[in-house]
Amino acid sequence: MPRWKALPSSLDERVRNLVVQMRRLKDRSGLSLASLQIKTGYSSSSWERYLSGRALPPRKAVEELARVSGVDPARLLVLHEVAEEAWNQEPAAAPVADIPETQNARRRGVLIGVCTAVVVGVVLAGVLFAAPWKDGGDGKNSATAARHNSASASRGAFAYKAGKTYPCTVRRESGRLSAGYSDTRTALLSGPDWDVVEAQCLLGYHGFDPGGVDGVIGPKTTRAVKRLQQKAGLPPDGVVGTQTWQVLRK
Repeated sequence: MPRWKALPSSLDERVRNLVVQMRRLKDRSGLSLASLQIKTGYSSSSWERYLSGRALPPRKAVEELARVSGVDPARLLVLHEVAEEAWNQEPAAAPVADIPETQNARRRGVLIGVCTAVVVGVVLAGVLFAAPWKDGGDGKNSATAARHNSASASRGAFAYKAGKTYPCTVRRESGRLSAGYSDTRTALLSGPDWDVVEAQCLLGYHGFDPGGVDGVIGPKTTRAVKRLQQKAGLPPDGVVGTQTWQVLRK
């Protein structure tokens, strides 16, 4: 696994989440930047910019990364949608997304047509597969995740909508706090999803304002997590994992 350079501190948390997940997929695939160029039609220099947070990848590049990594692109595309919204809030600082560099126009047309068909097929079959980069990233925790997420499952798939927020009613159930959006105690948050909504509600309950409860890990949510972790004596990295969930559920 490559030793990734730290992402720019000025990078918006929503963009950071997308880049982190893309890095995980590349690591899992075992592909080099040169191999990604061959398999996706986007140059190795473009991938270097995407994975270092210096350029926002186009939606098609994100789809292609998911395809060559063998995962359902749906969750990654939601992260891209949220990241794109954040990126466009500062147009002066955001470079224009790169254009794929292919051998010729005909090859590009054929590639786009084939990839579109593949993506459509994968999306339709997506409910049959679990994203392997969720909850530890190796696909082995899918059964555990299913058991711990009956609350989110009963609500159906999370659909991010800009400006939409969710009400919070926190109760103690079986000795643990719950807002009723997710039962997880182990999920490594990447979002947007019901796990993030649950964490945001619990952060607010503990007195750490996450901003709007919208299911998205933004700067305010990350700051709230860091303050909670600092108070609990945990490393204040802003990442919600097993130890932070234990504090949130108390």
